[in-house]
Amino acid sequence: MTQDPFEGGSDTGPDRARALDDEPAPLYRDTAPDVLAPIDESSPVSGHVPVTGTKTSIADSPEHDWSHARDLIRPAFRPVGTQGLELESIDRDRLAAHSTQSHAQPLIDTGPAGLPVVYTIPAGGFDIVVNGDHLLTWGIEPAELQDAALRNLATWSATAPWSEEASGQRHIISSDTGDGTDAVRIILPDAMAYLERELGSGNRVLIGIPERHLLTAAALRPDDAEFASLFAEFVVEQSGGADEPIERRVFELIDGRLVEFDGGGAG
Repeated sequence: MTQDPFEGGSDTGPDRARALDDEPAPLYRDTAPDVLAPIDESSPVSGHVPVTGTKTSIADSPEHDWSHARDLIRPAFRPVGTQGLELESIDRDRLAAHSTQSHAQPLIDTGPAGLPVVYTIPAGGFDIVVNGDHLLTWGIEPAELQDAALRNLATWSATAPWSEEASGQRHIISSDTGDGTDAVRIILPDAMAYLERELGSGNRVLIGIPERHLLTAAALRPDDAEFASLFAEFVVEQSGGADEPIERRVFELIDGRLVEFDGGGAG
């Protein structure tokens, strides 16, 4: 502070003569604090306010407690080439024998058409990807993990909406709820049956899973070969601009199976 000494005040120490506009008057302690007085737990400390709500132990978080994770866990697709611990080859006894080592790689399952599947726990804005350490902590077998994830996915899918678009005789059905489970919805037999029922009837059923948040299916009529190319271009473009891309290939539903679309017989 630079202060003219003839205007009152000084260059050091508190300046009680300085105008403080509408600021509240400063509080000066005139007595020593009573260090033996009870602490007011409702008072803020260092600008913080007391934590409200029920306190939970970190041991009760889903990563540590299977009873909590069991109803939250769900599958998710990952791009081909994703590395991790192959779920089919996991031996819990071998993992337990090396429990002092880290098994932080994600658990990888093989989905339809060879697409990698991981298992995730939603955690408010991001997902925790299940790894070998989680499996050891939970004390469960891989099959129990798979069953719980598929059950949760089916429960979600039972009420999740489908969106439909039609242009002339062209018909597209998509799942784009934004919940993060749209693409992987195609692994459910009920979802496959629904798409075949709605889009089949003499047509081929094309499937695109360009990103995690989008599953799109289209009816390819025998007299509309051009539509297959248009659909493929859309899938590539959508995948290229996605935050979480999955696959640029186009697939086809054949007898309840997802196979890569080869374009043969499109005309």
